Amino acid sequence: MVYVSPVQKLYNTCNEVFDDSCSAGIIPSPDNIQKLKAVLDDFKPADVGLSPDMPHFRASVAGKSTPVIRYIHIHECEKFSIGIFCLPPSGVIPLHNHPGMTVFSKLLFGTMHIKSYDWVDDIPPSTSAVVSTSKSKQPDVQQTEVRLAKVKVNSNFTAPCNTSILYPNDGGNMHCFTAVTACAVLDVLGPPYSEPDGRHCQYYLDFPLADFSEGEKEGSAWLSEREKPEDLTFVGELYRGPVIVEN
Repeated sequence: MVYVSPVQKLYNTCNEVFDDSCSAGIIPSPDNIQKLKAVLDDFKPADVGLSPDMPHFRASVAGKSTPVIRYIHIHECEKFSIGIFCLPPSGVIPLHNHPGMTVFSKLLFGTMHIKSYDWVDDIPPSTSAVVSTSKSKQPDVQQTEVRLAKVKVNSNFTAPCNTSILYPNDGGNMHCFTAVTACAVLDVLGPPYSEPDGRHCQYYLDFPLADFSEGEKEGSAWLSEREKPEDLTFVGELYRGPVIVEN
């Protein structure tokens, strides 16, 4: 029997799951979702050449406020992408979306806090006053367009744990990763981000409903679009795990 590495098996399965019938906004069948999830659930750091003692996961140098996030690109095509985010302690990938995508995230090691949202569809965006007092004693009132979202997940996850799955309109399509300890997360996106096809990565700020005149609703928040944070730094790293044979 010919040996097939776990990452080759992952690539082969992605090719089957994200076939020509799967495009932006089209979710793979439940059987295919479970097939890919089963492959990822068994993944270990060594399967992609990772270990927690690598330089990618070292704490930030004293005096640097924002930890650098390192990204290991494994594969990308029109149908899907495979890659690994390496977060040192306190590293943050801010709240962002995945337009039209089905996303599988497998925490390979460490503890990560995940907070995710889905849109509340029956309430349209509105312009509201956001009140902030974080930087001064006097309230800072700003007008911004916001949209109501419901919290899907707000928990710590520690490896080993099951693969998380989000969908174009459900499962926490907008999420934020915060590294409680050094950690690595293997991401499969189908289809991947694509500026020409309108799949742009949009970042958000979230505001408790108590900041607005409508009062507070448990498990919900207002989200407003923002530019990519200036202090967010992604650095590409070479993939040094088993070679994938593309077919």
